[in-house]
Amino acid sequence: PLSRLHDGRQQMRPIARRLRRATYRAGWEGGYPEIVKENKLFEHYYQELKIVPEGEWDQFMEALREPLPATLRITGYKSHAKEILHCLKNKYFKELEDLEVDGQKVEVPQPLSWYPEELAWHTNLSRKILRKSPQLEKFHQFLVSETESGNISRQEAVSMIPPLLLNAHPHHKILDMCAAPGSKTTQLIEMLHADMNVPFPGMLWTALWRVGMPLCWVYMRKRCLQLRIATRGAEQLVEGGRMVYSTCSLNPIEDEAVIASLLEKSEGALELADVSSELPGLKWMPGITHWKVMTKDGQWFTEWEGVPHSRHTQIRPTMFPPKDPEKLQAMHLERCLRILPHHQNTGGFFVAVLVKKSSMPWNKRPPKVNITERTENVENSGSKKDGVCGPPPSKKMKLFGFKEDPFVFIPEDDPLFPPIQKFYALDPSFPKMNLLTRTTEGKKRQLYMVSKELRNVLVNNSERMKVINTGIKVWCRNNSGEDFDCAFRLAQEGIYTLYPFIKSRIITVSIEDVKILLTQENPFFRKLSSETYSQAKDLAKGSIVLKYEPDPTKPDTLQCPIVLCGWRGKASIRTFVPKNERLHYLRMMGLEVSAEKKKEGTVVAQQSAGSCGPPGDEASAEHGAEPAASADSSEDMSPDVSVDAAPGPSGPAPAEAALPR
Repeated sequence: PLSRLHDGRQQMRPIARRLRRATYRAGWEGGYPEIVKENKLFEHYYQELKIVPEGEWDQFMEALREPLPATLRITGYKSHAKEILHCLKNKYFKELEDLEVDGQKVEVPQPLSWYPEELAWHTNLSRKILRKSPQLEKFHQFLVSETESGNISRQEAVSMIPPLLLNAHPHHKILDMCAAPGSKTTQLIEMLHADMNVPFPGMLWTALWRVGMPLCWVYMRKRCLQLRIATRGAEQLVEGGRMVYSTCSLNPIEDEAVIASLLEKSEGALELADVSSELPGLKWMPGITHWKVMTKDGQWFTEWEGVPHSRHTQIRPTMFPPKDPEKLQAMHLERCLRILPHHQNTGGFFVAVLVKKSSMPWNKRPPKVNITERTENVENSGSKKDGVCGPPPSKKMKLFGFKEDPFVFIPEDDPLFPPIQKFYALDPSFPKMNLLTRTTEGKKRQLYMVSKELRNVLVNNSERMKVINTGIKVWCRNNSGEDFDCAFRLAQEGIYTLYPFIKSRIITVSIEDVKILLTQENPFFRKLSSETYSQAKDLAKGSIVLKYEPDPTKPDTLQCPIVLCGWRGKASIRTFVPKNERLHYLRMMGLEVSAEKKKEGTVVAQQSAGSCGPPGDEASAEHGAEPAASADSSEDMSPDVSVDAAPGPSGPAPAEAALPR
């Protein structure tokens, strides 16, 4: 009760959901009383703490009783994100500018003033309103499809703040210690992957699968208290590194009390950074330096000495502010940021940025052996079982959940790899030691890839951590792979990671070629440009890379590079691209795609007025060309069998290759 008096808007979310459902049913069934959003103890607690400026209490409470606006963030590589932003602003938002529904003007979504480059937006449009207009319904379908593709993320505005203040760059290593539900984690990985020319940023582990990055590791661990988590994070932090502590609470026991205790324990090793100028446009209040502790029955305590012994299990000394005025002043708790709901129509939030100046007092001892050195020693000694990183065999640690298949790194002398290396002319710098699979027996059907740093972590911690998910799929075994020079075809999921290492079987295509390849199942060479044909005609049958490079001299055309996995057949080319990703690229090129099935089994894709991309001809998409691939699909789906079609995957992916689950 003491540490869970969250911001009222967080507490009232389930109530608001029930209220919306009850209101909807009441219209038909005649029925439920309105839910009163009041909590007297909550109001008493925060009024007494004076966390809201004088004269603003009513606005504060009114904001808590209103539903949060929907907020979205444009994700992915920077160049792709800019194209989605261009599409949103110049097509969908423009169509809403003069739109009226039920006599009321529709409010156009607005950018979050403090988020860089207009990549985050908020809107008060409800689902009910979205269904009342064709333009709004089209906008809604766009959001749903792009969200399923991972190009747009629904994320509460205030949760976008910590990754921005962490100021992550591709060379950084990041540990996300509280990664559920994962929106901040996703945002951090996107910051590391902003530049598509950097295939392997240095992030170690996190809880994420939807965006498909090769540097992620998902694992289970017991939940800890906030101070323990923060302390452990500070121990792991490199000197000069930055740690962001945040909560969706306005309770100082979860906020300033944790920071004050951590600073006191660090004995100068940590200090609060002044980030007041890092997010221009964000409204915030400074951290507080004095607070009291209240029990659930309303009893107040101002210091630990006044707490009766019977309450010591509920109330701890670290919940109170430091008593020494000089120590308190030196902590600069005012550098913490408090986000109040009524200032910018957000949830309540707290964030503090800490910088590590030196080792924590209890860590000032000779450094341990470098992890890379340990990896080499382990591998050279052969004590690891052929690179198997499976469930820990130790009986000392009991792990719950499903039994996971082991992660097995491909041995350096595995005969599986040389044909792949030769077929795709992989660059000598390709890190083949970082390839892994999820089976110890039989044919390897899926090959995954991780970064060097992540490989070190996996190899050195297999007996201490239960690894649930890791790596990104880069190759899939063909149905009739032995009939070709290479048994493995490229996987779209990992093509942007793999592409920088591939030096052969790359075909540069035009924007018109891309439209044809994405809207037709197996277009013959004659349907493609002469330049594309001249590149394809001398290639042997098998997996290929189709690369579109934007032309900066034609700003009205698509200005982000596209890399697609394809198959060079006897007289045609096809793509292996999941449905949502296919629709995404078509929209970015200005084609309006309808999911309505026609009698002949096609999906209409046509140029629309005010479209995102350049004008083009109408095109029909072969509906059977690429069956829908769900967000958690472990395989790019194959087309219907035809003489010239690429060999598809050999049936459903086996359990050991089903990533993610």
